[in-house]
Formats: sequence, C-alpha cells, structure tokens
Amino acid sequence: MTSVRLRLLILALLPLVVLMPLLLLVAINRWSANYDSLLITNVTSDLRIANQYLQRILTTTGTEVTALARSLNFDAVAQGDPADMSAFLDTNRRSLGLDFLYYLPLPEARRRGVDWPVIDTAAKGRPATEIDIFSSRDLENLPDTGQSLATRAVVPLVSTRAAVPTNRRVEDRGMVVHTATPVSTRGREGILVGGILLNRNLDFIDTINALVYRDTGRTGDRQGTATLFLEDVRISTNVRLFADERALGTRVSAAVRGTVLDEGQTWLDSAFVVNDWYISAYQPLIDSFGDRVGMLYVGFLQAPFDAAKRNAYLLVLAAFLIVLAVSAPLFLRLARTIFAPLERMTRTMERVEAGHLDARIGPVAARDEIGTVAAHLDSLLDQVQERDRALRAWNDALNARVEARTAELREANAKLEITYQQLVMSEKLASIGEITAGVAHEINNPAAVIQGNLDVIRQTLGAGSLPVITELDLIDRQVGRISAIVGKLLQFARPGEFGTFEEDVEIASVLRDCLVLVDHVVAKAGVTVVIDAQPDTPLVRINPGELQQVIINLVTNAAQAMKTGGRLAVTTHAESREGHPGAALIVADSGPGIPEDKLALVFDPFFTTKQGEGTGLGLSVSQTLIRQAGGLITARNRPEGGAEFTVWLPAQVG
Repeated sequence: MTSVRLRLLILALLPLVVLMPLLLLVAINRWSANYDSLLITNVTSDLRIANQYLQRILTTTGTEVTALARSLNFDAVAQGDPADMSAFLDTNRRSLGLDFLYYLPLPEARRRGVDWPVIDTAAKGRPATEIDIFSSRDLENLPDTGQSLATRAVVPLVSTRAAVPTNRRVEDRGMVVHTATPVSTRGREGILVGGILLNRNLDFIDTINALVYRDTGRTGDRQGTATLFLEDVRISTNVRLFADERALGTRVSAAVRGTVLDEGQTWLDSAFVVNDWYISAYQPLIDSFGDRVGMLYVGFLQAPFDAAKRNAYLLVLAAFLIVLAVSAPLFLRLARTIFAPLERMTRTMERVEAGHLDARIGPVAARDEIGTVAAHLDSLLDQVQERDRALRAWNDALNARVEARTAELREANAKLEITYQQLVMSEKLASIGEITAGVAHEINNPAAVIQGNLDVIRQTLGAGSLPVITELDLIDRQVGRISAIVGKLLQFARPGEFGTFEEDVEIASVLRDCLVLVDHVVAKAGVTVVIDAQPDTPLVRINPGELQQVIINLVTNAAQAMKTGGRLAVTTHAESREGHPGAALIVADSGPGIPEDKLALVFDPFFTTKQGEGTGLGLSVSQTLIRQAGGLITARNRPEGGAEFTVWLPAQVG
C-alpha cells in the first residue's frame, strides 16, 4: 500500500511540484535570455549614436577647415604679409574649436605627406579627415600650440585589474582628429592643416554621454558611461575611479583588448570596467594608415538590471511556494479519504496472510468504488475461511492415508534393496567362483612344473648352484607366492572353504619384497619410488601374503595412474587410533588423483576408473583383507595433487 500511496502522491503532485517548476524554469530562462538580448540591443544602439557623433565631429572639422581655405578672407590674407596669416589662422582656430591650424606650402606639404596620408591626400588636391596618433615629438613640433598640446596629451597609467601587463608608466601620445584641405590662391598653392586633440577632451566625451544617456530624473534611468581609448588606455572618459576623479589612465581588460584591437571585432557583452560590471559595447577606431589604434566605448551599469532579474526570480519563486503551500495540504486532505480505506484493506490482508482468517475490513464510510471493493473483499474472505475449513479436513484425511502408504512402500523398498544387493553379490561371486577354479588349475600346474624343475636344477648342480643360489631361492619363494595368490583368490571367491593364518609381520620387510615383484611395472611407467620406513614402526598381526597382496595392489594402481613418469612415496610409521597402538602404511602418488565424485566408490566391488583394463576387485579385496586383520584402509586426494592411500593395522599385543 505504501507503493500505491506513493504512486498516487506522485501522480497528483508531479504537475505541481515537478512539471510546474520546470515550466517556470524554462519560462524564466527564456525571459532572462530575452532580457539580456534587449540589454545588448540597447547598448548596440548606444554605440551607434556615439559613433555617429564621432563621425559628425570628423565631418564637421573637415568641412569647416575646407570652408575656411576657400573663403575670400583666407584668399585675401594669403596675398598679404605672412604675419597677418599667422594671426588670421590663430583667430579662426579658436573660433572653430581646433587645437591646431597651420598652412603648408605645396612643396613642404609633399614632403610631409610621406609621413601622413591625410596631408598626402590634400597635397594631391582632395580634402581628407581621419583619426591619427601623434607622438609626443609630433605634438611638440606643431606650430604655436604644440608645446601645450604635448603636455595636455600626457596621461599617467593606472594599474588596472584584468588588463594586459605593461612596463609603461605614462601615455604621452595624442589621438587627434586630423584634417587637411588643399589651398589654391593666386600665386600660392599649399594645404591648410587642422586638428583636435582628443586626449583629456572631456567636453567631447561628456557630449557623447549626454546624447546617449539623457538624464530625465526618473528612477530606473540607465547609469551610462562613455570612453575614448588610445589602444587600451582611457584618454577621455566619464568613468569614475572615485566620486570626483575620472578613470583617465586606466586600461581595458585583456579579454576586450584581444577581441577589439587584436581581432577587430565589436564587443557586445558584459565587461568589467575599472571597478564594476557594465553592459558594454566597444568599437575599434582606425587611423589614416588603416591600423586599429583605439576604441570607442559606451556602456551602462549592470548591477541594477541584475537586481531586477533577481527580484523577478524571487517573486516567481515566492508565488510558486505560496501556491504549493496552499494546494499541497488541500490535496493531502482529500487524498486521505482514499488512503485510509486502502490502508485498512492492507492491514486486513496482512492479518489474513499471517493466518487470521477471521480478519475483516468492516464498514467503510466511503460510498464510492472503494466502499464497494471493501464489501466484496469481506465477502470473499468469508468464502475463503469456509473453504479453508473444508480443505483442512480433507488434508488431515489425506495425510493419514499418505503416511500409511508411505510406511508400506518404505518397508517394501528396504526389502527389495536388500534382496537386490544379495542377488548382485551372489551372481558376481558365483561367476568369480566358476572362473577361479579354472584359473587356479591352469596356474598351479605350471607352478608345480617350475618347482619340480627348480629342485632338479639344485640336485644337478649341487655345489655349482652357489653363484645363483639367491636367484634360485627367489624363484622358489615366488613359486610359493603364486600358489599363495591362487589360494587367496579361491579364498575371496569361496571364503567359507579356507581358513586364515596370521603371524607377526614387519611391514617394511614385506614392502621390500613387494617392490621386487612390481619392479617391472614401476620401471615401465618411469616412476621413482621413495621409501621412508621409520624404525619405530611396530610389528602387526596379519597374514604376510595378504599384506603383500594389498601392497602390490596399491603400488600397481599408483604406477598405472601416473602412466608416464612420476613420484611414488611409501611411508611407514607408528600411529595410534582411538587409543589403540598400531602402524600406518601410506602410499602417495603424484598422479591426477581420484575424481571427487568417485572418491567414496573406490572400495566398492567391480568399481574401476580403468575401463577395459581391470576388474574393479583390487581395492575391494584389499579392504576386505585389512578389515579381517582388524585394520582400516582409507583414500584421499592430496592438496598438492595425487592420490594417497593409508593402511592402518593394530600393533602386535604381548
């Protein structure tokens, strides 16, 4: 029910808590982008006005100087005394608002035109007006007012945050509105040159600011600034460092310089201006040589507009929170009328699942679909409880019948299993008994012939048999061994017809005899045999032939398991088990080991891992012989690899 409640809440609150904020966020972002675009549009318009005013200054200056050069007064003065010309030009310079005005004869104008394209154009007969950068020496060399202009042009540089680092201390060059017009009078040809120094020309920059950002006295007017840059240095500005100090000598940021002066693009974006952020527009200024020598800037303070945007965000957020605070509790109250009956149903079903079939939902106040479902559910629970009673009765009866039949089947199955095992063993032993009689007869006859001939050899050779007496004795013993093995085979097949003869046996001695018999098997497999017979190994009570049969079987199996090379370790030592002293014989090989799922079956009769090569009786017979002697034989896989068989026999008593 928690998941149903959660899903209902999500379905109801998703439009209010998630979708509405997303829509508001998209709308606010769109509005913010449009708002920023509008600010950029405004500052673009401001820059256009400032540039138009600068172009008007250039045009007006050129037009006024051209008009003066073509006036009758200038023509009259040009025919008179040169001293009168100087006074005439000085008077007109002041009346036209120029910082310098002088006349150059045509030959000198042509020489000066090499350095100044404006003068060169005028010398060729066309008026020209451009912005040019004059060095301090150029300003000093201007007639009459040159020295004062050079002094006025000097602007100490002020360290500015985010500007390109520089080692310069002052800016002594001058940005000049440079105009020249041809003069053609009777008998005198030349050019008239004039100009305005823009360094510290505060009237010029304040006029731009007044045109662009008119102060109407209304709250919310843009707080605008305008600046003229010589390269990246402010040479005329109304940007303030302090209340009454203009930011002359401060420099533009490296980002703006790179975009405007280096790349020649117009900057239309937010920029850090001296000590605050402004919505800014920067335009490169080109001199008469076609080089970018400065910038014209207009901008207005960004902070009021950021505050307006922030207030708008807060207003929208507050409105959303108010709507959420009013609508969410109302919805939750309405939703509780749905959740309460559903929760009662859930608790009832949990009690039924716990085994309380008498649990019921009871009357529900709701008269809608939920109330109908609750009533139907109670009716279904009544039917379930009744059917449960019937099923329990049938189950008890059925269980009684099943238990009775199961007991009968278990008893019959046990009898069948015992009978089957007896039948299998009887069949196997009967087959072995039939085969053994023939095998014993076929083996005993050659063995008797060998034994008889061995006796003939001893008698014939007499004392001459001494050099081979060891070999003859060994043949004698092995013929007896053959007879004993045949007897043991018959004993395994027909155990009731043979008796056993036990004696005190030294395991190490029997082990050495066995290794002589299986030497050909070990050599053929390329196996290295390592014997570790501890001297404290006690004597054990067992038939030596039986122990020899067990050892031969274990060694042969190990050699065959290793196939092509390996290491066979045979160890004997004293070992007590359950308080009884005894001796242990351990046969460990370095072969692949025994599969884990076959380990418990290795001592079963007829079980073999060498299909087609063995009968599967070796380990079964060995286990039988060891158990008859009161011992125990076990098998395991070694951690380092290979199989390990351990034979434990009780020690001799008395």
